[in-house]
Amino acid sequence: MELKITFTDQKISTHGGAILMKKLLNNMNFREILSQAGLPEQGSNRGYKPEELIEVFMTGVWCGAVKYSDMEKVRGDELLRSILQVKKIGGQKSFIRYFRKFTEAKNIDVFTRLNKWFFSKLKKESITLDVDSTVLERYGNQQGSMKGYSERKRGRNSHHPILAMIPEERKAANFWLRSGNTNTANNFISFFENTLERLEGKKVGLLRADSGFFSDKILTFLEEREIPVNYILAVRLYKPLKRLILRDAEFVSVTRGVEMAEIYTSLGGWKKKRRFIIVRQNTKLRPKATGKTIQSSLFPELNLDDTYRYGMIVTNLDLPSEYVWRLYRDRANCENMIKELKHDFGIGSFCTQSFAATEATLNFVLLAYNIMSLFRDLYLKSKPTPMMKKIRKMIISMVLPL
Repeated sequence: MELKITFTDQKISTHGGAILMKKLLNNMNFREILSQAGLPEQGSNRGYKPEELIEVFMTGVWCGAVKYSDMEKVRGDELLRSILQVKKIGGQKSFIRYFRKFTEAKNIDVFTRLNKWFFSKLKKESITLDVDSTVLERYGNQQGSMKGYSERKRGRNSHHPILAMIPEERKAANFWLRSGNTNTANNFISFFENTLERLEGKKVGLLRADSGFFSDKILTFLEEREIPVNYILAVRLYKPLKRLILRDAEFVSVTRGVEMAEIYTSLGGWKKKRRFIIVRQNTKLRPKATGKTIQSSLFPELNLDDTYRYGMIVTNLDLPSEYVWRLYRDRANCENMIKELKHDFGIGSFCTQSFAATEATLNFVLLAYNIMSLFRDLYLKSKPTPMMKKIRKMIISMVLPL
């Protein structure tokens, strides 16, 4: 087989597929929406227009930028500049300087407006909301980065944001950046109220969260709202709860290697009883079973069988235990979305010295994630839904001449 090698004076882009995203943005009147979102103004007439700067930034993220320095990869792409209809693509410092104009109050205002616009187009009136937190390790002394819990790098400074995700739509509903030493459930109530505001009247049919959000204060807030919220929360198995399981739980087999029990009880200081569902899995029959082992050393007076792993959830749903358990297990989709945000969209590596600037940057990254999710819904209807890494390879990285 002979290969024919030729040369051309035409300028070539390896990001030619961005033209599809640009067409989607144009159909959404995206620049007009940005102009009405209350963005900070540039201090100089020579500065880039905010709407153009943000559109370029989000396109850079779609093209593979996971940190500010990666924006240099698209800076000299003349075809991409032509596609985006801008006179010039700024360098990394242009984006950093602009995002430093944001304050924490401005972030709440701007991104509440943008999310209201985005989710007003969502046809579903009732949604499932998964609330979670994650750890973003930081290097250096960025504002708000402090030592907190980090499973991968203990002792490393970090941020500890809280996120709200809509798993069935594969979209992010809210994102607040927090200091690394912040408790998981800190500011949950304010965050939830702001999330509802951003969702533009959508009803939360079910709220799911991990054990970090398990508290009487949060459960009472969800139950006593004017429109109560159905919830399923994981429960952290403290020693008193382990003793309660061993003492009161009457397990019934539901499938091979899985047994379930229910307990209605109020824990110390609670004013009302709640429904707790306990799942026990036999590790000999299910080697990959999740949950915690109740160590026999904690209860030497009991002859415990260490072959079981236990998990517990609390809920106000009036549904069969097995169905509630399976509903909660679907929350794993939220974890996959966070992984994609970290690995393919760079929420773990976009960072500046300014806390508010970092929060603004990451909220625009999440907006880019939501618009890409919309693109997947409209044009990539294959199952399973392709990840961003595959979309870049299939579509964004098309080679086109100018």
